[in-house]
Amino acid sequence: MDLENNSMRVLVTGGSGLVGSAIKHVVQEEGERREGEEWFFLSSKEANLVDPVQTRAVFEKYRPTHVIHLAAKVGGLYQHMRENLHFLRDNLKINDNVLQTAHEMGVTKVVSCLSSCIFPDKTTYPIDETMIHNGPPHDSNFGYSHAKRMIDVQNRAYFQQYGHRYTAVIPTNVFGPHDNFNIENGHVLTALVHKMYKAKKGGTPMTVWGSGTPRRQFMFSLDLGHLMIWALREYNEVDPIIFSVGEGDEVSIKDVVEMIAEILDFKGPILYDTTMSDGQIKKTASNAKLRRYLPDFTFTPFKEAVKKTCDWFEANYDIART
Repeated sequence: MDLENNSMRVLVTGGSGLVGSAIKHVVQEEGERREGEEWFFLSSKEANLVDPVQTRAVFEKYRPTHVIHLAAKVGGLYQHMRENLHFLRDNLKINDNVLQTAHEMGVTKVVSCLSSCIFPDKTTYPIDETMIHNGPPHDSNFGYSHAKRMIDVQNRAYFQQYGHRYTAVIPTNVFGPHDNFNIENGHVLTALVHKMYKAKKGGTPMTVWGSGTPRRQFMFSLDLGHLMIWALREYNEVDPIIFSVGEGDEVSIKDVVEMIAEILDFKGPILYDTTMSDGQIKKTASNAKLRRYLPDFTFTPFKEAVKKTCDWFEANYDIART
């Protein structure tokens, strides 16, 4: 089975999460599935990938030719700060189990999803793909960051020793429907959506943790869904590639808060609790490599994407991860 005849059995780990749900939507709702492709979206309920026996069993069940590896132990800034060891150990196990099982079972290609937090804390900007290992990551989430970095190291080793074209993509801050909206442990943008939703309902002030000054490049999950599918089919480098909006599209957390307030029609006071950590102030990434491959790719405008996310959350509050 290979790309040439479009006969592919694709296993998506983390298939019920933010990015997995986006890929599923693109494949099933936007008609992106090609003839000869079968897609399987794996949730954590079906297999605990920290366990090598369960990992092997699920690969035996689906017999994938290709894997999109999204599964990870993830959390918000403050959970990472408390549990760096847990994030390090669980993610090292998950990634090794998936990559080694893929190798043992002859999987043609694995595309793993890294994170922009893997880049060095002390660096020059914009960050690019050559700078991943140039220094320690930010101290707030060093456990998760080092575990994710090791995917890149493993990919290079599998290529050197066995010729496997396993690769990785590095998206900047992703958000959208099916995200984790938990106020303490969710991603920053969607945690803010939930917090402001509750403040509006309760008629209370909106308190933002930190100063609001950190800047981020946010990307809508459905855009990443399209890019992940492109990487699986077309991107043949072992070296990773950054998926991001342009440097000029970077926004501050304060900008995000004000946009959410406008969309949710929140009229109450907004307070910034500067006793809480800001985390990394900026991690501006270059998307020059992506643009060399896909010069015409169009990202969903930020405000439109935030509105779609807010609308989804309000419509699906009972089933959203809160």
